[in-house]
Amino acid sequence: MKTNVFANRHIGITDSDLPQMLGKIGVKTIDELIDKVIPKGIRLKHPLDLPSAMTEREFAGHIAQLASHNKIYKSYIGTGWYDSITPAVIQRNVFENPVWYTSYTPYQTEISQGRLEALINFQTAVSDLTAMPLANCSLLDEATAAAEAATMMHALRSRAQQKAGANTLFVDSEVFPQVLSVIRTRAIPQGIEVRTGSYKELEFTPDIFGCIVQYPNNSGNIEDYRNFTLRAHEASCKVAVDADILSLALLVPPGEWGADIVFGSTQRLGIPMFYGGPSAAYFATRDEYKRNMPGRIIGLSKDKYGHLCYRMALQTREQHIKREKATSNICTAQALLATMSGFYAVWHGAEGIREIAARIHSIASWLDKQAVKLGYAERNEDFFDTLRLQLPAHVSQEKLQTIALSKEVNLRYFENGDVGISVDEATTAADANHLLTILGIAAEESVHEVDNIPECSSLKKEMCRQSAFLTHEVFCRYHTETEMMRYIKRLERKDISLAHSMISLGSCTMKLNAAAEMLPLSNAAWMNIHPLVPEDQAQGYHELIDNLSKQLLAITGFDGITFQPNSGAAGEYTGLRIIRSYLESIGQGHRNLILIPASAHGTNPASAVQAGYETLTCACDEQGNVDINDLRAKAEANQDRLAALMITYPSTHGIFENDIVEICQIIHQCGAQVYMDGANMNAQVGLTNPSTIGADLCHLNLHKTFASPHGGGGPGVGPVCVSKHLIPFLPGHALFGNETNEVSAAPFGSAGILPITYGYICMMGTEGLERATKAAILNANYLAASLNDTYGTVYRGINGYVGHEMILECRKIHEESGITENDIAKRLMDYGYHAPTLSFPVHGTLMIEPTESESLAELNNFIDCMLSIWNEIEEIKNGEASKEDNVLVNAPHPEYEAVSDNWQHAYTRTKAVYPIESVRENKFWINVARVDNTLGDRKLLPTRYGKFE
Repeated sequence: MKTNVFANRHIGITDSDLPQMLGKIGVKTIDELIDKVIPKGIRLKHPLDLPSAMTEREFAGHIAQLASHNKIYKSYIGTGWYDSITPAVIQRNVFENPVWYTSYTPYQTEISQGRLEALINFQTAVSDLTAMPLANCSLLDEATAAAEAATMMHALRSRAQQKAGANTLFVDSEVFPQVLSVIRTRAIPQGIEVRTGSYKELEFTPDIFGCIVQYPNNSGNIEDYRNFTLRAHEASCKVAVDADILSLALLVPPGEWGADIVFGSTQRLGIPMFYGGPSAAYFATRDEYKRNMPGRIIGLSKDKYGHLCYRMALQTREQHIKREKATSNICTAQALLATMSGFYAVWHGAEGIREIAARIHSIASWLDKQAVKLGYAERNEDFFDTLRLQLPAHVSQEKLQTIALSKEVNLRYFENGDVGISVDEATTAADANHLLTILGIAAEESVHEVDNIPECSSLKKEMCRQSAFLTHEVFCRYHTETEMMRYIKRLERKDISLAHSMISLGSCTMKLNAAAEMLPLSNAAWMNIHPLVPEDQAQGYHELIDNLSKQLLAITGFDGITFQPNSGAAGEYTGLRIIRSYLESIGQGHRNLILIPASAHGTNPASAVQAGYETLTCACDEQGNVDINDLRAKAEANQDRLAALMITYPSTHGIFENDIVEICQIIHQCGAQVYMDGANMNAQVGLTNPSTIGADLCHLNLHKTFASPHGGGGPGVGPVCVSKHLIPFLPGHALFGNETNEVSAAPFGSAGILPITYGYICMMGTEGLERATKAAILNANYLAASLNDTYGTVYRGINGYVGHEMILECRKIHEESGITENDIAKRLMDYGYHAPTLSFPVHGTLMIEPTESESLAELNNFIDCMLSIWNEIEEIKNGEASKEDNVLVNAPHPEYEAVSDNWQHAYTRTKAVYPIESVRENKFWINVARVDNTLGDRKLLPTRYGKFE
């Protein structure tokens, strides 16, 4: 039997480490520990049925072979996806750089200044191009952004509109079909009626609260919506616009003709198509709607010494805090891709982006004129990049498609017989000649090729943009590769990532994202495929998806799966929509209540409300377990309308519920379903699974358990696995003739990052995955045992052990010394560590999850740091250090303060910045002091142009 070398490299603990760790924990073997942690009644009887583990070399050959089954044709399908050129300097220094792809969401401001600046560049570019004052730092995709716009406009209804029952959303029939489908999915549980038709024929009535139009539209036509928007506002109706971000370099932006919301995709700004994703959606709106806006907003603030800095603003809107009252359930977005698009705007600047847009339009205009000469008729006279052509009478769609495919070209074929051609950044003069040849062969006419496409425009003067954009210095300075490389590096040095040290965030599973898993993403055969190509051109993707489906179903024990959800929270929403559809199919559609334990994952209540349910919280006992008597009482009291239980297992309290099987039985006896949140699957894989436990479905966070990187806040994938009875209700796709529960724009969501998880499972194999789970539980219990005599843990399981994470008790520290959990988190930065999860799920605590990837040396160093901080707290308690001027309340200590000639603290510089010897070997120099959150919220400045007065 060959040794699993990859698993040995992935898992940080070696056999020689076990005696020390097990001795500290108080058990003799790791299997004894697992028996004490996980209830025996839910343990798997047999190992996972997975293929033998591959070596890195074997997987590299295998994934390359799969990639070779994809055919890279030139695609002019458009419909929301376009070939785009990723600048090599961005691909190499950001996309392929672990400092950028392994960092976490920038909740801890002081050690996230680099990615925060990159994201505010993105926001600034979006605001400039749309001419809107406020943009967020990305959403999941274009279609879900449309759904967010719909629900936001619904939430913004006036009291008079609410009282009058204004529940109709008008969606122009010329929006992309997948966008309309996702809007419909989201509208159903919200009680929103979706009405479609031509915006030109709409008669505004009091029941209409909002409108969504597309610019340019589904047929490629540039519509002048100015008068329509004016009429809408006169009728107290909001207008949201799905706008092609690149076209706005040439077209009058929606913000200049009165739009309330502008959204869309930034895939055209340097992001590959990736067979549908990932790419960052954008969302921009008016300043007065900032507290209703979904997603994260980056803003400016100042640190304690007045230095300008960046931070995530208005965090009190977020789902972990607001729960069922949150503006959305958005948790993971598309930060890595937004960062790349922001850098794309920096790299090209206004002139470069305008030039790209003008070249695209010139090629489209030239093709249009040549096509008309061949007998094709214009269906859209006013266009940016997309032609919709009526075929000559003697040319059928089938004939044209056959010719195009023989020339390795994909066009768009409309149901009425028209053909669509969407020109993009990668289209060259040679490509244009090739397209013209195809049209000529089909029309049986000769064509005249040209060496260069002449500059030309068919845009009406009144639709041409006159205003400037991307005028900030950052978009004007970095247009040579040397300068751009150094700018990216300068930002990179301001961020802590897994490339620097362990990120101990509880419930986030910040494990290794191995290079062997990441390398395939740079293969053009995975990057450059449009999601709507004929299936035979994407055989590699389909084989990968089929293989990965079987793997994840074997791991979870379920029968069916969907990859559409673009995040874990989107997976929650999808699972709840599946439950609703199933209940309706058996005549139980009236069930509208979700029972959620207090120990469940933070996004659950917001997801439930978004899916149209009411929520009811179930209490936990003093040990952190679900109070089974409270659960039973609430389930039985509401059994006629109970739809489901949403439970996280092991819970966010860091323990395995001993009564989990009975909990599931109680819910089933009440006629409801059991939804298991997969946030903590890293403690289940290979040892138990949701199906064995008794759940009906679960979602999985591929960016947690299954090794996809967090990317500074995305991308994520949240596939949903279901039992057999729920399979008919899995999401379909409008473009495949099945709109059932469609939740994302692309048929397979963010398919482009599935090779990462596939690689992880293929190379770990059955034995490696089981070892990883055991190591994660071992590491958590080692930390808990090592910190037990100082901080102590809030909750432990029935046998006195934690799961794969634990909650450190900090409330007594605050009572005795005045030091808060936030002070401890900030002080850890001086030691070179990202803070644990702060005050969640229990206020005044720190939640820690070490994962299986960390070595004993790293765990011990983290313990040393935590004990050193404990001693610093003791000094304050004992009066040895000032309560007002100490290393904790002043943390973190930025580099500029440490080297200042004016050191004003009672303690030494050494104590501040080199508290223990190991810090000297790996010092992370912090860029700013503690940031003023209140200032940043009180005066929101979400672009690079903002200034405090």
